[in-house]
Amino acid sequence: MDGVWLRMQDSGHKKASKQEMKIFTMYEGWDADSPKRSRLVNKKMLAGMEKSDLFHQKREALIEKVYDAEEIRQRILNGDGGSWIKETYDPDAIFQLDRFHIYKEIKKKIREESARKQIRELLEEKKADKALEYIRIYADSIESDDEKDKGSDKARELYQYLWNNLEGLLPYQERGIELPEAGEGIVYKNMGVQENQNCTAITMRMKHRRMRWSVNGANNMAKALYRKENRELVDTIERYTDGLVFIMEMEEAVKTLSAAKAPKKDGKGNPYVEAITHHVPLLDAMRTASRKAFERAFC
Repeated sequence: MDGVWLRMQDSGHKKASKQEMKIFTMYEGWDADSPKRSRLVNKKMLAGMEKSDLFHQKREALIEKVYDAEEIRQRILNGDGGSWIKETYDPDAIFQLDRFHIYKEIKKKIREESARKQIRELLEEKKADKALEYIRIYADSIESDDEKDKGSDKARELYQYLWNNLEGLLPYQERGIELPEAGEGIVYKNMGVQENQNCTAITMRMKHRRMRWSVNGANNMAKALYRKENRELVDTIERYTDGLVFIMEMEEAVKTLSAAKAPKKDGKGNPYVEAITHHVPLLDAMRTASRKAFERAFC
């Protein structure tokens, strides 16, 4: 789970404070047969501007729509450590702090590259305690009397962030936890797909480009986007429109095709006139031997 902050507007279309859209992606693992094993198995998404309680209720409803929840043997929750993300309905869920956000915070809060490298190495060596101790000493060492120098404060913010999520610093594979065997055609890998899902499903359509949203507008657009990802968009549209949208569009298409078939005047005419007068992109390209042969044969 993760969040995307959107620019908002009030009922009078005036600029309002940003709000976080909550996003959830559920999957069983990765497809063992897909190229580079990059395709998620049984992926389902959910997104919305609801309060955390309501969002989690919808999330659980989606899970129970797909699975018998009592048969789920293990859940692994990957997130950025936000308080709402940890409000899980399953107390046995394994929480891990998203690696992208760990490294993002290290880069953001620590200004010396050598110190960043040392912290990353300690975390990769599963030495979380030593990493925290290093950050604490580093923060003390760069403390300054200059009020404008925030380096020490930022380092302490990183320390607090990692300390608050101490139980999630180790990836799930490195905790000695016995996981259920992966199903046929499924493999387990490192988690961290949420940023990519945020981008492709929500961010590219709803963020930047000077857009602002109302809460209802953001929820409605998110519903269309995540149901498209879930391959449920057609069913959703039919449910809200009784299929009238598709019927009207099809009738219009049939009318257009029928009108296009009607000849402008009677007579034999030239059966190739449309092909001759229309633009042919191939003829505007560089003339290779094959394209010249095509031109001689058909033009």
